Amino acid sequence: MEVKILSANWHLPESWRLATYERQGGWRAFRQALQLEPAALIQLVKDSGLRGRGGAGFPTGLKWSFVPKESAQPKYLCVNADESEPGTFKDRYILERDPHMLLEGILITCWAVGIHHAYIYIRGEFGLPYFRLRDALAEAYAKGYFGKNIAGSGFDLEVTIHRGAGAYICGEETGLIESLEGKKGQPRIKPPFPAVVGVFGGPTVVNNVETVAALPWIVEHGAAEYRKLGTEKSPGTKLFSVSGHVARPGVYEIPLGLPCKELVHGLCGGIRGGRRQKANIPGGSSVPVLTGEEADRVNLDYE
Repeated sequence: MEVKILSANWHLPESWRLATYERQGGWRAFRQALQLEPAALIQLVKDSGLRGRGGAGFPTGLKWSFVPKESAQPKYLCVNADESEPGTFKDRYILERDPHMLLEGILITCWAVGIHHAYIYIRGEFGLPYFRLRDALAEAYAKGYFGKNIAGSGFDLEVTIHRGAGAYICGEETGLIESLEGKKGQPRIKPPFPAVVGVFGGPTVVNNVETVAALPWIVEHGAAEYRKLGTEKSPGTKLFSVSGHVARPGVYEIPLGLPCKELVHGLCGGIRGGRRQKANIPGGSSVPVLTGEEADRVNLDYE
């Protein structure tokens, strides 16, 4: 069973254009967000149960709440678009096919946390995703969605795209921060955590592309509607990159908690040639490899 929230616009002609996104109701959620106090917006995201889609699954609203409300240093958002995990290609689909959904999510995040400068750290090998994102950002600036006094709110926000240089370790949040600062991309010892001391010494939120892209739908439809999808501890939908010997490889958006068997043997059409599934890697390179029989017994959720 596919449920299209993040992928709702992917099939449309020129889905990456601002005009297409606006015709589908895009950039409406950020206006709703501006009507909320930042604390209320953070609480909405907490209530939705949205968890980080970069792999760790940490509650998004809780992560935001760790950032100090008042800070002598500027606060920053780093969007992790360094999709370097082997077999993972979900974020690049968002960047290629609906970059404005990500950009709207960035504005919502920054309004909630009081951030005035956001960075998108994008994988250096990405060609088309980078060009689509760059052009979408230019469109958004031209329409007044970024810059000074956005929509007459008095809120200012600048967004910078930073291309990486192909280091796998820069997908780790502190390695990304080090690289963004112009240093060798290697993880920092924690604590301090980025929410307190991050980019250029300022409090920093680091969120994955898919996490941020989910925010416009949550703001527009509410936490309760989002929680109707997925499981109690893993609400919402998730993009799954499926490759290997399946009949229909690709990116599938499904509610969390769906049996892996239903994804592989149902949506993906099973193993090519009617052969049996011998092994399944359900996450990145650090997860255990499951046998086909084990994979058919697990559900696709964080718990």
